[in-house]
Amino acid sequence: MSAQQATPDVVAVAATVDPAPVVVPFFEVHAHGRTRDLGEAVVALALLVVLLPAVILIALLVVGTSRGPVLFRQQRVGHGGRLFEVLKFRTMYADAEARAAEVFARGHDGSGPLTKLHVDPRVTPVGHWLRRLSLDELPQLWNVVNGTMSLVGPRPNTPTEVARFAPAEHRRHAVRPGMTGLAQINGRSDLEWDQAINLDLEYVDHHSLRMDLRILLRTLPAVFGGRGAY
Repeated sequence: MSAQQATPDVVAVAATVDPAPVVVPFFEVHAHGRTRDLGEAVVALALLVVLLPAVILIALLVVGTSRGPVLFRQQRVGHGGRLFEVLKFRTMYADAEARAAEVFARGHDGSGPLTKLHVDPRVTPVGHWLRRLSLDELPQLWNVVNGTMSLVGPRPNTPTEVARFAPAEHRRHAVRPGMTGLAQINGRSDLEWDQAINLDLEYVDHHSLRMDLRILLRTLPAVFGGRGAY
C-alpha cells in the first residue's frame, strides 16, 4: 500500500479522535500555541546555524560514499492527522524502496503497526553511523522551524503505519510530533509497540514545559548511549 493510498483512511480516522481526554494544565495552555511555536523556531534556527559545519560534513559524507540525494523526504502524519514532509539525511542506498518488499518478506523486528529491522541490508555504512548517533535526524530542525514538528513530542509515523492504529492510538496526534520524546529516552526502537504508545499517550496527557526540558536533557545521554538505535 502506498502512502497516497493510505492517506484518506488516515485522515478519516484521525478526524474522529475525541480530543477531550487530553489534559493540559491552565498555565501550559499556550504550550502548542504561538508562544511555543516562535520559541522553538528560534531555538531550532539557532541550532542549525551552530551545527552548520557538522551538517555540511555529514552531507558530504552521504553523497561521497553512496549514490543518491543528500536528504530523504517522506510523508508522515502530524498534528491533527495532517500530512507533512519529514526530512532526514539519507541513510540507505538509492534502491532501498525497490528492495523493501523483498527485505521485509523475510520478516521484521517490529511490533504492532511498525515494521523495522535490527539489521537492514539497505542501510549504508555511513548510514549505520548516522543512525546510531541520531545524526540523520538533524534536518528535522527545519521541520521545527517551519512548524510541522516540535523539539519534543511523539515521533511521527508513516500513513501506512497510522492506518493500522487502533482508534485510541490516534490520540497521539493531539500534539505536534517531535524530534525526541518519552519513548526515545526510554529505549527507542527496543520498545514494543504497546510500551512506546503508552509513553506517547502519557506525554499527550501530561506534557508541560518542565517535562519537555527534562526530556531534552535526557536525550543526549540516550543518544550517545546508543540503546535502541538502528
